[in-house]
Amino acid sequence: MAPVTRVAGVATTRLSARLHTPFVTALRRTTTVDTVVVRVTDSDGVTGWGEAPQVWQVTGESLAGAEACLEGPLAAVVTGRSVEDLAATCRAVQHAVAGNHGAKAALDVALHDLAARRQGLSLPRFLGTDVHRLPTDVTLAAGDAGTLAATAGQRVGDGFEVLKMKVGTDAATDVARVLAVREAVGPDVSLRLDANQGWTPREAVTVVSALEDAGAAVELVEQPVPAADLDGLAWVTARVGTPVMADESVYGLRDLVEVIRRRAADHVNVKLAKCGGLSVGRALLDLAHAHGMGTIVGSMMESPLGVGAAASLAAAAGTTLVPDLDAAWWLAASPFHGGLSYDGASVVLPDTAGLGVEGLR
Repeated sequence: MAPVTRVAGVATTRLSARLHTPFVTALRRTTTVDTVVVRVTDSDGVTGWGEAPQVWQVTGESLAGAEACLEGPLAAVVTGRSVEDLAATCRAVQHAVAGNHGAKAALDVALHDLAARRQGLSLPRFLGTDVHRLPTDVTLAAGDAGTLAATAGQRVGDGFEVLKMKVGTDAATDVARVLAVREAVGPDVSLRLDANQGWTPREAVTVVSALEDAGAAVELVEQPVPAADLDGLAWVTARVGTPVMADESVYGLRDLVEVIRRRAADHVNVKLAKCGGLSVGRALLDLAHAHGMGTIVGSMMESPLGVGAAASLAAAAGTTLVPDLDAAWWLAASPFHGGLSYDGASVVLPDTAGLGVEGLR
């Protein structure tokens, strides 16, 4: 009988990578991607990669906390386990600690990356698809009307056909900013809005209704109200014609079940660092699709590791709308050898083992 290959170790590295342009939302402004990179190595010396991004205003998780969780209880629960027991090991990761979704996602992705590498398959192929190229939207960081219009024109010139505009910083001027962007890009470019919890329910209905009356042709409005206010989210959804997407309101399956039960949103944005990894992300997409909800797979401000995993999930599980996978596009340069890349408005996943990441630069 062949010896059983087991998880031999978990190691972490902090990473801060510079953006080429500041990223500004209703919640924060950042000029870097700050993340914890995790490497899971088995007893044959094969290594899988994952990451836990620090996004204080969304997940509340820190680099120090992710490191402590990954090197402590999560490492303890996976070390010594057979690498063949992927599903069971990922379940153990989810149950090992409360919260800490980013750390769980990092380890879950690293375990999937390890399993795919052991089989010589790219992560998309391991997850069941031949798709290695898919479209993405691109975000327009919050700003004044003139700046946003100019930036929108540049992004369309770059080849992007779906723009995600950050609003929610000032309800009184949001309508003018959106209309300036619509005028700049014309009617054929899809325009979606992300308020990042920045409006009250009444502000959301006022702004969205004004945009509808002005013929702004907005594709959807993402997370218009604070995450915990499901009553407010449902109130907005019932009063506007524009589809509403839940983002920060949905971390795991219980959250999505409650959104579905209340009919609080039309779509859901599934993000690995919120839900805890590929295992839970796939279940969220399946549940949403079963109940007729629209879906996208999104990303935090992550490196090609996290975005590559999210793109692999989107490719394998499918989404009803163009996914939101531009996070690594904002990097001035990739901090890795190998991994995901961009070609115009497309995300390109390497058809090499796992995520295709071979090391830090």
